[in-house]
Amino acid sequence: MLTIEDLSVHYRTFGGAIHALSSVSLATRRGATLALVGESGSGKSTVALAAMGLLPPEATLPSGKVMLDGTDLMQLDVEQRRKLRGTRIGIVFQDPFSFLNPGLRIGEQVGEGLLHHRGFTAQQALARAIELLDEVGIVDPAAVADAYPHELSGGMRQRALIAGALASEPELLILDEPTTALDVTIEAQILDLLDRLRARRGLTMILISHNLGIVRRIADEVAVLYAGQVVEQGPTESILHNPAHPYAKGLVAAIPRIGRRVSRLAAIPGRLPDLRAPPAGCRFLSRCPFAEAGCEKPQTLAPLGEHLVRCGPAPRLQDAVWPADETAPASPAEAAGAKAATAEPVVAVENLTKRFVRGYGPWRWEGWRPAREVRTITPVKDVTLTIAPGEALGLVGESGSGKTTLGRTILRLIEANAGLIRIAGEDVGARPLSALEPMRRTAQIVFQNPDSSLNPRKTIRALLGRPLERFGLAPPGEIPARVNALLDLVRLPKHYADRYPHQMSGGEKQRIGIARALATEPRFIVCDEPVSALDVSVQAAIVNLLADLRDRLGVAYLFISHDISVVAHLCDRIAVMRYGEVVEIGESSQIMQAPTHPYTIELLAAVPRIDGPPPRRAESSAAISVVNAPSR
Repeated sequence: MLTIEDLSVHYRTFGGAIHALSSVSLATRRGATLALVGESGSGKSTVALAAMGLLPPEATLPSGKVMLDGTDLMQLDVEQRRKLRGTRIGIVFQDPFSFLNPGLRIGEQVGEGLLHHRGFTAQQALARAIELLDEVGIVDPAAVADAYPHELSGGMRQRALIAGALASEPELLILDEPTTALDVTIEAQILDLLDRLRARRGLTMILISHNLGIVRRIADEVAVLYAGQVVEQGPTESILHNPAHPYAKGLVAAIPRIGRRVSRLAAIPGRLPDLRAPPAGCRFLSRCPFAEAGCEKPQTLAPLGEHLVRCGPAPRLQDAVWPADETAPASPAEAAGAKAATAEPVVAVENLTKRFVRGYGPWRWEGWRPAREVRTITPVKDVTLTIAPGEALGLVGESGSGKTTLGRTILRLIEANAGLIRIAGEDVGARPLSALEPMRRTAQIVFQNPDSSLNPRKTIRALLGRPLERFGLAPPGEIPARVNALLDLVRLPKHYADRYPHQMSGGEKQRIGIARALATEPRFIVCDEPVSALDVSVQAAIVNLLADLRDRLGVAYLFISHDISVVAHLCDRIAVMRYGEVVEIGESSQIMQAPTHPYTIELLAAVPRIDGPPPRRAESSAAISVVNAPSR
């Protein structure tokens, strides 16, 4: 159905043209699912934007075709492309907050395509929108259809975006990290839904994801991209269990496994090459532990069993294993010393409750005066917990269970209705906002959505330098060097300091958010989905970094995540939230191996994994065909 031939995409910048894609060729048949994997900046989203005709004005195409059923999409005019996007092709973007209109109700946005392309009336479109919201697992879909985006959690916004993409019943659906903000139970529902749609309607899908468990669950074929090139293609099970290219080996090795906890995750050292002047030979050469003579020469995609591999030594590396991270973790004595730095917990929360006004009932008379019922929701109900210095407390649960509200309430970003909050021994819950400056340095947060937390008008240098300046942590002359050190800490090159957020990928922006939180050298950090937008190799490096800071400096975390495998690896204890209450809390090993609450058991059963028996798929006769990339 879709064929991409010899596609090259360059982005014009003041520093030179970025070679985002270099001679990429892919193909998928109707009813099949092709997954694109690779770290941020490898070109995955550029492939999707090219297929949709949504490349920005600074993009140029030196070569290539994008063929949909034999029609070259690159030759269509703007109006033809618009009609195609509204009927035959749909896309689900990674960040719902940037693509949902804050001034329109959810029901209007989900049904918008039906009005413009299917001839529905406004009433019919709204009714169908409610059906779609229910289909993607939203409780009380009529109320959500009447809500605005800011009234929904991140996961609910993502589900609404998926519902909108499905509204026009497209033939080709492009999914750019479609379940990044979803908890594992809703994620499983969405994947089942997409699988049923694929089988029932012959829906063709291109899935972009860094979660290889999801890739295994839904994809027929995998294409691994690195630095704008396809470095390996093949059947999903074969790629995940027997990768041939060194980069693919590194990706698979970096995945945390439930039930197999190691001291450090295997990360891929170094970073992507500068694509303003990409290497003539193997682009992975500087990071490859298996490099040998000849790798500096241009590499071509060549058959290797069921795979196509861009690596000359690959036939000799079939039994090679990616080396483990040999960086020495903190010694047990050092880690114990960090946690025993003070006898008092760094965070203590008692009977914390937060209510929001949801709406009002009709006016009525109470005696001689009018009154109306105040309808509230309580996302945090009587929560009590403590976090010791150097301890990571994981917080898991479905979207809307109150995890983010709890984290923000602890930091006084949201005011509690009841309860006690103590941070570093201070009763911060009872202090006025004007007296919280010391706490603001001691306690930081990494937000879930970097697009809404990074000022789009500030350079990265200004964003990272601001906390250093604000708290007097460095004289003006030393701030540039400190900014460079923070960028290096999160594995970004120094020249990124002059970029703006919109010039970076989602994963790169998330790394900036983490670097900004670390700038004040805090004692406690609320990590609200800090690795949800990162590919597995960078995720491994960030998780290792957070573990090092915890063990060496005594930094404590409230680690909010729907990725239970990451939580199980990093966190000492895990708390499970549902409907605003902590239903189970305990040591990580106990929660993972012997959960007691039915909801915890349900969460663990829904985790997508790359190990174990192959997942069951809805029946479909579709298959993938591979187009060899030109040998250049």
